[in-house]
Amino acid sequence: MARIRYLAFLCTDAEKIAHFYKHFFQLKEMGRSTKGDISLTDGFMNLTFFQFRTELGEPRMEVGLHHLGIEVDDLEKLKESYLRFNPDGLIIQEEGGLHCGKFRIFDPECIPVSVSNDGFGVKTLEDRLPRMRHIAYNALRPGNIGDFYMKVFGFREVLSTQKWRDRGRPNRFLGDGHTNLAIHPFYNDNIGHEARYGINHFGFLVDEVAKLVPALKKIVPIAARPDRPYEDYRARDPEDNRIDISFTKGYEIDIKKWDMAPNANKASLVDV
Repeated sequence: MARIRYLAFLCTDAEKIAHFYKHFFQLKEMGRSTKGDISLTDGFMNLTFFQFRTELGEPRMEVGLHHLGIEVDDLEKLKESYLRFNPDGLIIQEEGGLHCGKFRIFDPECIPVSVSNDGFGVKTLEDRLPRMRHIAYNALRPGNIGDFYMKVFGFREVLSTQKWRDRGRPNRFLGDGHTNLAIHPFYNDNIGHEARYGINHFGFLVDEVAKLVPALKKIVPIAARPDRPYEDYRARDPEDNRIDISFTKGYEIDIKKWDMAPNANKASLVDV
């Protein structure tokens, strides 16, 4: 089964951003490169912060959230599945190791997806909080991106999609059994929508907010999100990456399967 296990950032100061996530979300450092790249984990995901430099040679070099990575059981079968979906699809070798996948492919809007079969270096799995359980795209055609993840990787469409269809919206919501993948239209008049193309934001499930939210409020912007299906708050890290924080709502990670905070039913939120 394919699983999202990796999220890559381009950073102006990888050390500062890594410190932020270690301090506020208890991520643990797995290692770093001689170029200043740092990989952290929540016990399941690898979050890699690449120190910005021109030799990275990415087609898109904007600082911020860049691309995700997916673990698969069989690399060759994945290549076959990808080329059935797109016979002209590019397959580009990556360095592997802690900071990269084995190779990358590209979705229908040319956003890279790293692929690996080794968990992106996360050897010991931990089920702990906070944990990352949500990634959201802004796409020109959400349906095409949704079809890519379902047909190439076998992700399932979750029930949240129908709720948005009932409102006349083209948003798609998928699950891989561990993570919710939301695909929103870039051109979007929904209140609170932020038009950043590609990976727009990601989200953590947390076990309490009484300390976390006031602490974040002291150093970064944070706002309540009562009208959203998953998050209670939206924060921004020191390099303006958008972070959803879910305590009472949880994330729909597969068909009729939600990942919820243990104390969600007893939850009380903090005013911001």
